[in-house]
Amino acid sequence: MSTDRYQSPLSERYASKEMQYIFSPDKKFRTWRRLWIALAETEQELGLPVTDEQIEELKAHKDDINYDVAKEREALVRHDVMSHVYAYGTQCPKAKGIIHLGATSCYVGDNTDIIVMTEALKLVKKKLVNVISELAGFAEQYKDQPTLAFTHFQPAQPTTVGKRATLWLMDLKLDLDDLDYLIGSMRLLGSKGTTGTQASFLELFDGDHEKCRRVDQRIAEKMGFPGCYPVSGQTYSRKVDSRVLSVLAGIAQSAHKFSNDIRLLQHLKEIEEPFEKNQIGSSAMAYKRNPMRSERIASLANYVMADMINPMMVASTQWFERTLDDSANKRLSVPEGFLAVDGILDLYMNVVDGLVVYPKVIEKRLMSELPFMATENIMMDAVKAGGDRQELHEKIRQLSMEAGKNVKVNGGDNNLLELIAADPAFNLSLEDLKKTMDPSRYTGRAKEQTEEFLRDVIAPLLEENQELLGLKAEINV
Repeated sequence: MSTDRYQSPLSERYASKEMQYIFSPDKKFRTWRRLWIALAETEQELGLPVTDEQIEELKAHKDDINYDVAKEREALVRHDVMSHVYAYGTQCPKAKGIIHLGATSCYVGDNTDIIVMTEALKLVKKKLVNVISELAGFAEQYKDQPTLAFTHFQPAQPTTVGKRATLWLMDLKLDLDDLDYLIGSMRLLGSKGTTGTQASFLELFDGDHEKCRRVDQRIAEKMGFPGCYPVSGQTYSRKVDSRVLSVLAGIAQSAHKFSNDIRLLQHLKEIEEPFEKNQIGSSAMAYKRNPMRSERIASLANYVMADMINPMMVASTQWFERTLDDSANKRLSVPEGFLAVDGILDLYMNVVDGLVVYPKVIEKRLMSELPFMATENIMMDAVKAGGDRQELHEKIRQLSMEAGKNVKVNGGDNNLLELIAADPAFNLSLEDLKKTMDPSRYTGRAKEQTEEFLRDVIAPLLEENQELLGLKAEINV
């Protein structure tokens, strides 16, 4: 590894080898050569003088990219595509005359971008499905573990740990819906020519419009796509890149929300992310167990959400049939968006797989607040015992304020039950009141909602994507 020049943290620290390969030079230029072979085969099939011998020669060298020749040529001609046409031709002297026949640079450049993004989206889907699977297991395990819920980060009516996890799952399910739709809508550019009119192919095929139409479809089929975008300029619409980054940013939003919740829960000591035996939480405070993984998720997610503006700007400022002010931006924003989301999902999977739940802490905090949550039930019991509902409501309000003062001003325990038991208007003993303190009485349908959601929504989703399951995430550092 070179230590005297900038190295991208996305490659060095965060993204997997699989995602890095998808955006590697090897993947890019091998795909260019596959596209040139597909073009040559199509032109032969439609009657142009391309020989089997030429095609076999192209196939024989499709993976051994002679980078040194291409680099030397690009220094001379300042054109990356023509440099690689030249380099391929030096390896395939019999075929060099038909390489790239009728095509423009965007034939290999744009089609490769679509192919690469589609493969990257499929890897994102695989990881997203596995995160959903891990999270579903966590929700099932803790579906009936009562916990204090929060609105505005203030104590609110209890829920369960598993039900809270379904909120994270629901976000991811929406992301998967968007991802599936996007993958299903991806199409190749095809070979549209300089301004998208296929004029060069109309000339090659002596004015045969039907053969021009078949060029695109056959190339798409050879590259594993259902078809090409029906119209374009020289390039595919840059809104495609914007749509792709939008879905990635959606995943980042969901992951950020999850990471925030975990960080808050770790502060409350109720749930912790994994913490390895030899891991150091702080260079100064040896006792600390900082939520490093969740913080990293949030940090990378911020980057992806901000990155989304890049393809939006590119798509909105393209002139007519094409300009080249997209190129430098695309080379940065699209791969880095994918590499960052790849790192996010690996972290998300790793965190969920190792979450540590502390039921005793959860119960202690819940029970300290539960008397406030139980006041409506207590009031109903007191009415059944002969009390006046309006009078009791006002008394409970006053006693709740007094108990709150004891907690916040005096630093004491929540003594609301004792205060109510001491008031004859309620006609309830402390023992009677403590019977109302079963947390499961206040979680509503949290357990049942969790079971129904996992059964009716998540289980079919995982069954449909069963071939993607079984992935275990590893984080680099």
